[in-house]
Amino acid sequence: MTSWFSKLVVSMTIRMPRWFVGWVSRRYVAGNTIADAIKVMQRLAKENACFTVDVLGEEISTMDEAQYFFEEYRQLIDAIIEHKIESDLSIKPTAFGLLIDRKKGYNNIKKLVQIANKHGMFVRLDMEDHRVTQDTIDVVVELHSEGLSNVGTVYQGRLFRTLDDIDYLEQKLGPAADYRICKGIYLEPPEIAHTGYNEIVSATNASIDKMLASGAYCAVASHDKPVIDHTLSALKSYGMGPGIDDPRSNAGPVRSGKGPGYEFQMLLGVRGPLRRKLAAAGHKTRVYVPYGEKWYEYSIRRLQENPTVGAQVAKAFLMPWTNRP
Repeated sequence: MTSWFSKLVVSMTIRMPRWFVGWVSRRYVAGNTIADAIKVMQRLAKENACFTVDVLGEEISTMDEAQYFFEEYRQLIDAIIEHKIESDLSIKPTAFGLLIDRKKGYNNIKKLVQIANKHGMFVRLDMEDHRVTQDTIDVVVELHSEGLSNVGTVYQGRLFRTLDDIDYLEQKLGPAADYRICKGIYLEPPEIAHTGYNEIVSATNASIDKMLASGAYCAVASHDKPVIDHTLSALKSYGMGPGIDDPRSNAGPVRSGKGPGYEFQMLLGVRGPLRRKLAAAGHKTRVYVPYGEKWYEYSIRRLQENPTVGAQVAKAFLMPWTNRP
C-alpha cells in the first residue's frame, strides 16, 4: 500500500469515535488489566509462544505518576509467577521518571529490576525517541555494574548511531549484552536517522550482523520478510539454530527462558501466521503484549508517529483472514 493511502487511513482513524479506535486496537492491545494480559498469554502459549509484557504509558509529567507504573509492574510480576507464564517485562524508562529526575527515575527502574531478578525474570528497557537514547543505554550499563545482568535494551536500526552504540555496549558489557533490534517506530529527523524503507532495512540487517558477531544475545523484533530472511541466513552462517547450543566462541551466558543466542519477537496481533511458522520450525518466538488503561493514547500516538501503520489497520479491517493473531 502506498504512503498516501496509509496516511489517509491514519488521518481518518484518529478522528473516529473512541469506540472505533478501541475496535481497531483490540487486535494489538491485550486489554486494560493484568487479568486481560494473562488471558491473552495463556491462549497464545498454546502456540508455543513466550512473551514480554508492557504496561502502556510513557512519558509522565510528575514523579508521583511513576509510582503507578512501579506498583503495576510489581503486581504483574506476581501474576506471571502465579500463572506460570514464560514472560519477560518491557518497560519505558520515561514512565519511571527518567526525563524528570534522572536519579529517582534510575532508582525506580533499579528497584523493579531487582524484584524481577529475584524471580529469574528479564527486563527489557524499551527504546523511546532520540532524547532518551543515551540515558537508556547508560542505565543498562549502570545496572550491570551493580550486578543486575537481567536487563537489556533495544536498538533501532534506523538511527545512524546504532552501529556505534553496539560497539559501545560490546566494550562495556561484552557478550553479556542483550539486545532487541527493531527498525524503530519513531520517525526521527533525517539528520540522525535513515528515512527510506530500503535504507532502514539494510541498516537493521547490518546491526543484526554486528550483534551476532559480538557474541551478544540478539532478539530480532521485525515482521519484515527481508529482515527475517537475512537473520535466518546469518544464523546459518554461524551454525546457530533451533535445538543447537550457541556455537559462537564468544557467546554470552545462557539464561533461563532465552533461546540459543537469539530469538524472534513480534507484536501482538501482527503477522501471526509468520510467527507460528517460525515457532513450528523450532525458533524461539516472543510476543510483545501491551495492556493498560492508556490503550487509547498508545494507539493514537503510534498511528501519529508512524503513519505506515495505516496500511496494517486497513488490511486488518478489510482482510482479517490474512492476519490471524
